[in-house]
Amino acid sequence: MNKALTYDQYANQNSQKLFLEKYSVLVKRIAHHLIGRLPPSVQVDDLIQAGMIGLLEAQKNYDGTKGASFETYAGIRIRGSMLDDIRRGDWVPRSVHKHNREIGLAISALESELNRDPTDTEVANHLDMSLKQYHTALTDINCSRLVGIEDLGISDDAISPVEEDKNTPFSGVADEFFRKALIESIKSLPEREA
Repeated sequence: MNKALTYDQYANQNSQKLFLEKYSVLVKRIAHHLIGRLPPSVQVDDLIQAGMIGLLEAQKNYDGTKGASFETYAGIRIRGSMLDDIRRGDWVPRSVHKHNREIGLAISALESELNRDPTDTEVANHLDMSLKQYHTALTDINCSRLVGIEDLGISDDAISPVEEDKNTPFSGVADEFFRKALIESIKSLPEREA
């Protein structure tokens, strides 16, 4: 009895390995198709990993009586798994991404139409927004961008701790300036993030 169980386990493992080898090409194809439309911060290996999870879910849940081929069904599940993984790691609300796309398209359309950079008022009118709504959307978009210290071109030497005298007039002014700037930045955050 033990040998039969061991053989069944071996057969299942072998068929699972063959299954993954066969359909990993589909996962990679979908990942490479998606990566072209995603920000550079998204890694193709992360998409492939999420896609493999989607492939295994598709294998478990596939019902051939529904009329779709396994490859079609799996493709939908794989892509969905990849997008879900991206969304889980994205802290920016979808509405901000939507505004970013809409504003970008509006600016492009107006640049083509006017043969110059459009004004804020022209873009707001094109989007059927008030100027205040447009500026709020721009603020939300700008606040959603993460910038790493290396993106700023600052060397490690510039950010290393330095001993400084806290009792100089400049340090008091700098601290007050920083505090006021921080308060203003917090006030400009969207309500959910304040």
